[in-house]
Amino acid sequence: MRNLILILLLGCAACTTQAQDPGRKGAPTAQAPATGDTLARIRATIGDASCTHSGQCRTLPIGAMACGGPESYLPYSESRTDEKTLRALGEQYKAERQAQNKASGLMSTCRYMTDPGAVCTSGSCVLGASSPAAPSSPVAR
Repeated sequence: MRNLILILLLGCAACTTQAQDPGRKGAPTAQAPATGDTLARIRATIGDASCTHSGQCRTLPIGAMACGGPESYLPYSESRTDEKTLRALGEQYKAERQAQNKASGLMSTCRYMTDPGAVCTSGSCVLGASSPAAPSSPVAR
């Protein structure tokens, strides 16, 4: 009886160890880039993008489509944003999206998205009128 209990305990321990193995395919890993976190940090760095004139407004390319170029753009105010930090976060997010695209074998439409520019409207920097909306979360294109 004692041997049977020991075998059952060892079997349960083996199952538990295997279930917690971070190397298993599909299991989340600590090294996986958290693009949502980076995009949230970009948005926090931009803040409210307030402005007094269009000369203060700029755009930041966001992400990376599978065959190149950004997924979208975000407007920001140069007078209210640490541009060096923002650009570094933008590059980090681009690298994360490129890694995701490569890892998943993602394909895209290969259309080139031009920079829409940004203008000051009602005291806030917004994308130019002909631009698509910026992503609210990482998007797969």
